[in-house]
Amino acid sequence: MSDENENEKTTQEEEQQSAFETGSITVEKSGHFIHCLTIIGQIEGHYILPSQNKTTKYEHVIPQLVAIEESREIDGLLIILNTVGGDVEAGLAIAELLSTMKTPTASLVLGGGHSIGVPLAVSCKKSFIVPSATMTVHPVRMNGTVLGVPQTLSYFEKMQDRIVKFVESNSSISAKRFRQLMMKTGELIMDVGTVLDGEGAVKCGLIDELGGLSDALDFIENQIGGENDAVHDN
Repeated sequence: MSDENENEKTTQEEEQQSAFETGSITVEKSGHFIHCLTIIGQIEGHYILPSQNKTTKYEHVIPQLVAIEESREIDGLLIILNTVGGDVEAGLAIAELLSTMKTPTASLVLGGGHSIGVPLAVSCKKSFIVPSATMTVHPVRMNGTVLGVPQTLSYFEKMQDRIVKFVESNSSISAKRFRQLMMKTGELIMDVGTVLDGEGAVKCGLIDELGGLSDALDFIENQIGGENDAVHDN
């Protein structure tokens, strides 16, 4: 076997290992390299979740985003979401990083974008959702023992405001409408909030467009092409 074939085999094995360990892979489309990062299950924050839970660890995702932003080889980033929520601050930290990247980004919601998955979905330059997916919008909640003091309620309110402001800044929905969806009664059992299907999420301005994988990749490719044209013009 030639050295070239051995190197190609090694690269393929490394990509497969990366996809298995981190849920990410880099693909080539029309000569551009686009990194695909999946955010699935619960967003794991400062506490380790039980081993039977599917999780996305923020300490894995954040360094990847920094590396992608600084990479000369990677031209675009696709975020694929199917999350049930998780640690609010960890999820919001990832969303803030995504929203400030210069690298062309797009998000695609498959299955569901629950709770903190909403800011993650809207954080990219353009968000897509398949028709069968759902977005679940509800107020901040906390598991475990909670002190029944005014400071706790104030903390929840401030956290809620951070999320609302972020979503309003990164989507077409107003803060007022988003709060209405959060506090809606009669739709979720034993809870307040709203479940939006793909079409409903686009109609209310939460998600930019109905679409699938090819639509998201095409958007990123067009963004890359536009950036290259701008560089050449200068």
